[in-house]
Amino acid sequence: MKFYSTNLKSGEVSFKEALLKGQAPDKGLYMPKEIPKFSEKEIENFKNKEYWEIAFAIIKRFVDNLPDEELIKICKETYNFPVPLEKVNGKIHLMGLDNGPTASFKDFAARMMARLMNYFCAKENKKLTILTATSGDTGSAVANAFYGSKNIKMMVLFPKNEVSERQRKQMTTLGGNVVTIAMDGKFDDCQALVKKAFADKDLEKLNLSSANSINIGRLIPQSVYYFYAYSRIKNEFFSVPSGNFGDLMGGLLAKNMGLPVNFIVAVNENDEFPKFLQTGKYMPIKPSKNCLSNAMNVGHPSNLARLIALYGGQMDETGKINKIPDMKKIKEDMFATSITDSETRKTIKEVYDRYQVILEPHGAVAYAAAEKYEKNKIVCLETAHPAKFPEIIREETGIDPKLPESMKNLEKKKENFIKIENDYIKFKEFLLKLSL
Repeated sequence: MKFYSTNLKSGEVSFKEALLKGQAPDKGLYMPKEIPKFSEKEIENFKNKEYWEIAFAIIKRFVDNLPDEELIKICKETYNFPVPLEKVNGKIHLMGLDNGPTASFKDFAARMMARLMNYFCAKENKKLTILTATSGDTGSAVANAFYGSKNIKMMVLFPKNEVSERQRKQMTTLGGNVVTIAMDGKFDDCQALVKKAFADKDLEKLNLSSANSINIGRLIPQSVYYFYAYSRIKNEFFSVPSGNFGDLMGGLLAKNMGLPVNFIVAVNENDEFPKFLQTGKYMPIKPSKNCLSNAMNVGHPSNLARLIALYGGQMDETGKINKIPDMKKIKEDMFATSITDSETRKTIKEVYDRYQVILEPHGAVAYAAAEKYEKNKIVCLETAHPAKFPEIIREETGIDPKLPESMKNLEKKKENFIKIENDYIKFKEFLLKLSL
């Protein structure tokens, strides 16, 4: 299994190299040169398997330098929590991806990636510095997944005014090998600094890598829950709340592996992708709009370069399309729509009043988008626990969402994070000083 860069200027690498590098040297994102296929019979047989067994079957096809017994152990350790599927009405099911240790869908990828990185680093006695930007749940998930790693230092950069208090505390109260950095800016600003650092030759001695969805090690594990849901529901569509498009790319990988499904691409008011499908012209939103579904406040999704590559096109890291993809095929496979904050609030209220089901803002965006689509048998992804957004839930339902075990006592824990300006030179100086 070889991986190429979407910018097409770096050499092909193995999975291990793609995982540990994060971003390709030419600033592109790694993609599998060939996507493995599962037969209809193999997919049908998933209905009799546990989640970790499906994960093993899929991840094994991409990771060819890891013994089976080691990968089985990692899968069992990683996926030791439930993945509920709840029927809301005759049209929509919800897949609850909020039962992991940080109550977010990011746990599915972060825990697997951390264990794979730790395995390879320990085997080679290698030290890594993970540098990642977050707009919400990524930071807490990767911070918790890598917390306590002997060979890996974890650094998380977040926009100080655009994460919820509970999301912030899940990452700023850990300490140890986890360093959290609050930046005066937007998520796209944080992501830009991170990408620039990866391409900076002066920082090569830090052995930088990424835990964002720019790392292919994040996307492959995310393809698993699409197979899991389909094996139980036999749904035809998934409604995916989309920001940086990592979750959607996991689904598209699953589709290209043989899963017979299509996608509703649900975005908030950062609607650059729906407009791209409508007009054929891609225009990033700068600055990104600050919406209730904060993990989706992305004006230029990094993973769009992968989506474009998957459909035969080529997009560079700035969003410039050098080769137009197969737009007809993209439109056949995807329906994209934008959901406003007022629609998000209305959906939270109406779904609770009608079904006594509590949606958080990201799941509400997916649900509202599914309601717009004239199809049945849709699985909506609920990506975070409602307790992460207590103010919004209280305002729309009148109730306080119950805290999951992983979030209890957060208020009592002491926070420790560093504040920096949106300035690459100062950020670089900080990284070099921290490495001494």
